[in-house]
Amino acid sequence: GSEAASEQGQEEEVEDRLKEHMDNLLDKSAKARQAALQSLRLALSSKMLPEFLLERRLTLTDSLEKCLKKGKGEEQALAGTVLTLLCLQMGSGPEGEEVFHSLKPLLISVLTDSTASSSARQSCATALGMCCYIAAADLE
Repeated sequence: GSEAASEQGQEEEVEDRLKEHMDNLLDKSAKARQAALQSLRLALSSKMLPEFLLERRLTLTDSLEKCLKKGKGEEQALAGTVLTLLCLQMGSGPEGEEVFHSLKPLLISVLTDSTASSSARQSCATALGMCCYIAAADLE
């Protein structure tokens, strides 16, 4: 009984920290946004959180879109990585497809932007490929 309550408490703590990181993606400071992206990358790569993310995918997608549009270099690269992890967590269902289709044009834009950093372009290329493999319903 107490073990289950302890696990429940830990999960709530993790979710609270994730909510905080998601809020920090909208910070005015680029350093704060990068720190939030790094924390999200670590969290999404170490634990499956599909239920938590399902409820917040639109908010997270909007935040990642802003990071990709307004960010530079490292921030764009981290946003691409977090997007890849979000697609992996959402899976091949309609939710994953929705995330992919909403950010696909932006990923292509960063990828083809010759002024974007090579790390940002590489991360967006990886995100585009992985998300397409996982979540694109149409074969084209």
